[in-house]
Amino acid sequence: MKTRTLIVDDELLARERMRQLLLPEPEIEIVGECSNGREAVGAIQEQRPELIFLDVQMPELDGFGVLQSIGAGPMPVIVFVTAHDKFALRAFEFHAVDYLLKPFDRTRFQAALRRALDQVKQRQGGDLDQRLSNLIAELKSPPKFLERLAVKANGRVVLLRVDTIDWIEAADNYVDLHVGKQSHLLREKLSTLETQLAPEKFVRISRSTIVNVDRLKELQSLFHGAYTVILQDGTRLTLSRNYRDKLKQLGFG
Repeated sequence: MKTRTLIVDDELLARERMRQLLLPEPEIEIVGECSNGREAVGAIQEQRPELIFLDVQMPELDGFGVLQSIGAGPMPVIVFVTAHDKFALRAFEFHAVDYLLKPFDRTRFQAALRRALDQVKQRQGGDLDQRLSNLIAELKSPPKFLERLAVKANGRVVLLRVDTIDWIEAADNYVDLHVGKQSHLLREKLSTLETQLAPEKFVRISRSTIVNVDRLKELQSLFHGAYTVILQDGTRLTLSRNYRDKLKQLGFG
């Protein structure tokens, strides 16, 4: 009997890559593909897969949220897929749940698949369910947010305290960290860095900007629901209308 398998990843190329690797496998039946966490929850409840390749970082509902949302009952075997979440990797290893670190090659994928299929075949008395339940409980504990960032400056790597950052600007696959009159480039996507910053301290005010709420001085209304955000040093940023729900986090709602 084939193992019912679900692919969940918000990146189309990643889903296609996993599908190509799974299609030749005689023991695998792909029952669906999902591009976000909410789709995944519905597909899991409807399709009842035995094995899921689950991306960790997705918008709105991430891989952790998917596990928390599917509720009680037999838990499918999970192979987590992640880019660089080191904390999650340690948790997965501790609970004997496999993972794939992007970018992965065919050999690593095959090793994860073989281990997952063994778990499907040999699971005993809910032992895997208990390990996954333990993992979910651990993930529900208060998250640990970044306190320092390692950045390059004048040929050196220095530790930058996160609370000294005034605001952050997206720059393709980098972010520009503005600290007083200085700025530092860090190779990281804005959306990824956002998840690692304390939400009560750093608030995203547009697709390309995150601001430190402790640096706020004034808010001025513009046309069409947008606002000008003025920092203590006089820097003027724009809070776009699509981010008006952030006003309360900024202390102006």
